[in-house]
Amino acid sequence: MEQIMTTLSSFFPSFTLFSIILFSLYYTLYHLPNTKKQALGFKTYPFLGTLPQFLANRHRFHDWSFEILSPLPTHTSVFFRPGKVHGIITAYPPNVEHFLKTRFDNYPKGARFISLLYDFFGTGIFNSDGHHWRHQRKTASYEFNKTSLKNFVLESVRFEIKTRLIPIFIDASGSDRVLDLQDVLERFAFDNICKLAFDFDPGCLAGDGSGESEFMRAFEDATALSAGRFFYALPFIWKIKRFFNVGSEKRLRESIKTVHDFAEKIIRTRLEEISGENSRNVNSQDLLSRFISADDISKQQDGNFLRDVVTSTILAGRDTTSSGLSWFYWLLSKHPDVLTKIRSEVGEVRTKAGKQVGDMYDFDDLREMNYLHAALSEALRLYPPVPVDTRTCLEDDVFPDGTKIKKDWFVTYSTYGMGRMESIWGKDCLMFRPERWIDENGCYKPENPFKYPVFHAGPRICLGKEMAYLQMKSIVACVVEQFDVDIVEKEKCPQYLMSLTLRMKNGLPVKVKARQL
Repeated sequence: MEQIMTTLSSFFPSFTLFSIILFSLYYTLYHLPNTKKQALGFKTYPFLGTLPQFLANRHRFHDWSFEILSPLPTHTSVFFRPGKVHGIITAYPPNVEHFLKTRFDNYPKGARFISLLYDFFGTGIFNSDGHHWRHQRKTASYEFNKTSLKNFVLESVRFEIKTRLIPIFIDASGSDRVLDLQDVLERFAFDNICKLAFDFDPGCLAGDGSGESEFMRAFEDATALSAGRFFYALPFIWKIKRFFNVGSEKRLRESIKTVHDFAEKIIRTRLEEISGENSRNVNSQDLLSRFISADDISKQQDGNFLRDVVTSTILAGRDTTSSGLSWFYWLLSKHPDVLTKIRSEVGEVRTKAGKQVGDMYDFDDLREMNYLHAALSEALRLYPPVPVDTRTCLEDDVFPDGTKIKKDWFVTYSTYGMGRMESIWGKDCLMFRPERWIDENGCYKPENPFKYPVFHAGPRICLGKEMAYLQMKSIVACVVEQFDVDIVEKEKCPQYLMSLTLRMKNGLPVKVKARQL
């Protein structure tokens, strides 16, 4: 029976897709003069909307949407395809500010977006509206604003760098071994976020357990397959596959189970520590403990609430910083002059602080590394870890540029596209130039978050922004002083995966060499 269902589920989507392609070819061949007259923006065909172009470009959606939006006066266009997928895609800062801040209440995540990711994230903070979101935001805000957390962040990062990351680099430099730097950074970030948020050390970077490695693979599959639901030719196809539990939906279900089992293991461990005989000696100031101790948690949340908190937190802490650093190192390999300036700045800070090479840097040291901060911001501009984000319109509205949006339409802003717009960043918008972030006094100058929504903007702005910079600057400052990181194929730009974050498709193979100091 399962084999029959597998065959049917693969046949009907293929037949539907084949029919769509035939119709698209017919329409393009016989109606080409009409399409040439169409206004700039996403081309729409009768009945099919933007579907033909979408199918041809969904594997490179971020670049395609940038190419479409770039020549438009306000980088905004209507997007439509069958299945009630109707909305606006924009890369225009005033429009972004309008729905992320000015009319925030009119643009929640919405039922469609939440349903696509519900199996994986449930009602976690990135996949919820209303009470669920406000409760999590309030609890997390309290924790992130504490000075003790900032100190704990630095201590955790120092430990991970000194006892795990640096030894891996030393071993690789001695054996001429090729490392997948993206994988190393993801393991680093995973250990770090688990320690910070759950007071749980999985030891993934140290290779202490196969269970954690299995979780990492499952998490990567789950994020990619969940994102894939947004890119079906017809939106209902993934629901059919899920109903029959076949194909990608079967793999997604298996991956999600592995992730959720691991999350529940963390929760059980924490609950046992808090309620155990030595509970007085347990650190109960981590994020998970804060949610556990919330008075209304059992009354106002469903039974999977803590699991959703854990899963969402891992996504935020693991995939974002590791993605940003992976692209940063690739860009650095293409711009040795930037690397030289970073090393010079780090050396000056180290000398001023009276430290030796290999010593860890504190808050004051990292704060003085303005050029490094600028270089990281520039890398995030060109390769934002979260390349797009989507909202739903509750009531008819008009954007500042005059674009009309209807009730129940989606609105998506392209962070990836905004970072490449000449109208926003100037004629050198495609260049990696950290100097654009430095003022006349040599200090780092931040940008308007609605022009640079890498960490989101408005009421849902990222709480972990400062923590992310702290982690990234600590890693880079320690590594650039002690090692040369050579990208194996630095002349070839890595392909990105169509996932929830901008991960590199085949990782980032590097060779590490110890520097002669």
